[in-house]
Amino acid sequence: MSLATVISAEKKLLLPTYDRQKVLFTRGRGVYLWDSSGKRYLDFLSGIGVNALGHGHPAIQKVLKQQAGKLIHTSNLFYHEYQSELAKRLTKISGLDRAFFCNSGTEAWEGALKLARAYARVNNSNGHKAKWRLLALDNSFHGRTFGSLATTGQEKYRHPFTPLVPGVNFVAFNDLADLKRQFDGSVCAVCLETIQGEGGIRPLSPEFLQLARELTQKSGALLLLDEIQSGLGRTGKYFAYQHYGVTPDIVTVAKPLAAGLPLGALLTSERVASGMHPGMHGTTFGGGPLACAVAIEFLRQLDELLGHVGKVGRYFVSQLQELKASHDAINEVRGMGLMLAIDLKSADVAKAVVGNLLDKGILINRTHDTVLRFLPPYIVEKKHVDNVIAALDSALKAGKH
Repeated sequence: MSLATVISAEKKLLLPTYDRQKVLFTRGRGVYLWDSSGKRYLDFLSGIGVNALGHGHPAIQKVLKQQAGKLIHTSNLFYHEYQSELAKRLTKISGLDRAFFCNSGTEAWEGALKLARAYARVNNSNGHKAKWRLLALDNSFHGRTFGSLATTGQEKYRHPFTPLVPGVNFVAFNDLADLKRQFDGSVCAVCLETIQGEGGIRPLSPEFLQLARELTQKSGALLLLDEIQSGLGRTGKYFAYQHYGVTPDIVTVAKPLAAGLPLGALLTSERVASGMHPGMHGTTFGGGPLACAVAIEFLRQLDELLGHVGKVGRYFVSQLQELKASHDAINEVRGMGLMLAIDLKSADVAKAVVGNLLDKGILINRTHDTVLRFLPPYIVEKKHVDNVIAALDSALKAGKH
């Protein structure tokens, strides 16, 4: 099927929710994708952080084939052998105690918000005063369902769907004084991305995250961390919060968890899990045997890759910093591990650079208008980084003219 045929069919049949690049991918292997014309692309976006092991990973393919031949779906009315094993691995690496599996990041975040409200209802020490407010961050992004949108601090995503879930207030990014001002006994949870992803790869300051932890611990509110993009090895540690020495009450993960299959999870402590009981929450597809079996294999592979992610990430940052020194168009280099970005002074230049690299067979994307986002597979090597840096250098030079 040709690219033109697919574009025509989608234009007629699909809701127009994405402004897609005009590329039809047909296969992938390692850090590369090939389109319908046979052109090869170096993938430094990895399906927005999903294909952390690259494409066609042999260990993942083996598990997929084996499990698909045995059992794909049972529903959560019955047991299968993989949920507890996956939960055991996730709780061990996170420092938390219990897991809930769902289909996506936004569903994991919805579950976290519901659990925070449920826990507060059972454990409200304010007497008659309700404990239900949620504090979220300006510039944040937590997904596209109603609860997730309600805690997303970007008006462009919220406005078409208002009114949203009530009880949410937004704190200025990394503003300690504003967090102190807005926090009181009516807050049931502080809701943060450890590193804002769609918002431009912006890490929380250690001081801000530490204050959020102290305030919530003192009042009995919960600290919710969204690590849907930054978790599961992306920063060189299992979770980005482990760089800060802070453990949340709830953390949500998704993107790379099942190596491309839909799977999300929330992880929480034994204490907070007491706020949930059968019938309060659920999912038809979440945590099925196929996705969980693949996720277990992903975590096995991840154990061997964490050091590599940190090493290549540090090299990538150093090269981006050198690039910044050579180009006035770059405002800032941000991120950790292999969750990196450069913020440009011009949205037009940023858009042009993405197109320039696409023409050269390199996949990145632009977020927050001026930010070039890099989320390569964990198997990426220094030579691939060098290719991208050279292409960026050339594109930024071309943008001057």
